[in-house]
Amino acid sequence: MQRLTVAGRLIITALILAAIYFGLKYIGGVDLLKKFASKPTTEQSSDSPSMPSADSESKEEEASKSSSDTEATDDAGSRSAFNYTPPVPQNGKLKGVVELGASGFNSFIITVDAQKAWKLEKAEFGNSLVLENMATDQDVREGLKKYISGMLNFGVAGRDIHFVVSSGAVKAENTQKIIKALKSLNYVVNTVTAEQEGRLALRAVLPKDFESNGFVVDIGSGNTKISWKENGNTTALEGPGAKYFQNGEDDAKVYNEVKGLAGKIPSGNRKTAFIIGGVPFELAKEVRKGKERYTVLNAPSAYKSTEAKTKAGVNIYKAIADGTNCDQFVFDWDANFTIGYLLTL
Repeated sequence: MQRLTVAGRLIITALILAAIYFGLKYIGGVDLLKKFASKPTTEQSSDSPSMPSADSESKEEEASKSSSDTEATDDAGSRSAFNYTPPVPQNGKLKGVVELGASGFNSFIITVDAQKAWKLEKAEFGNSLVLENMATDQDVREGLKKYISGMLNFGVAGRDIHFVVSSGAVKAENTQKIIKALKSLNYVVNTVTAEQEGRLALRAVLPKDFESNGFVVDIGSGNTKISWKENGNTTALEGPGAKYFQNGEDDAKVYNEVKGLAGKIPSGNRKTAFIIGGVPFELAKEVRKGKERYTVLNAPSAYKSTEAKTKAGVNIYKAIADGTNCDQFVFDWDANFTIGYLLTL
């Protein structure tokens, strides 16, 4: 080797290294090296289970969303079914009524027959600021004329259009503006007390088949009415309305007051509750199926809202549910206490 030139030595060295390389590859040595090279990555992954990949996070989010959707569906599915078809009026007559409420001017046109079977033909809902004493004379006049015109065009005779001021709106300072505006149009305005309103709500909402085991709740803005029938006699009670927060009333205080009122309902009348009012309307919208007339509400705990009036209404709803242990609250999309007034004529 000493006689070899430098170039020769390099060539021989290269040949030896080449032989070693191909020999190792032949016996799988390179593959073994690759396996050893990949091992630290696997160990790092297993040592850090709290650091999932982006794909893992995405799958977990999808699974979580799917789970929550299922829970919501299960909640809705757990609501007890309510199957009832009210009687259809025979040879009925059109009558109309405008409700002057604390939070809205609402109108209803029904067909009613001699047996007091009725069917809602048309309903309109509008906002007002009566309770806040911010409705002007012009607001009242224009709103009322709009409803009157709509009823006349629908076919209701002028003498069959009636006006009822809700017990909540009566408490507002400027309600007299409304009454004065109507009288200037030669209409008679009917004012009702909370007790009368509760009785009228029961007449329109409670089907005869449920008089012995049901009760009625009307959660209005100005007050809440609870009514039921026992031995042919109607009882109606008044509690705070869904805008109680505007008076600085505490949630817990209102809850206890309403729960106490609900506790007065006879045990035999607690099977089914029929419920109407602004907040129940909002709650029913979330779970209504198609154009069904009756929608069974979810339990109060299922409703989450950041809107003050809705939160207050749900607090009242919860108080009634807790006070009666009734688990079936049925919202009637067609009924209103003013329709009960039409049924008394």
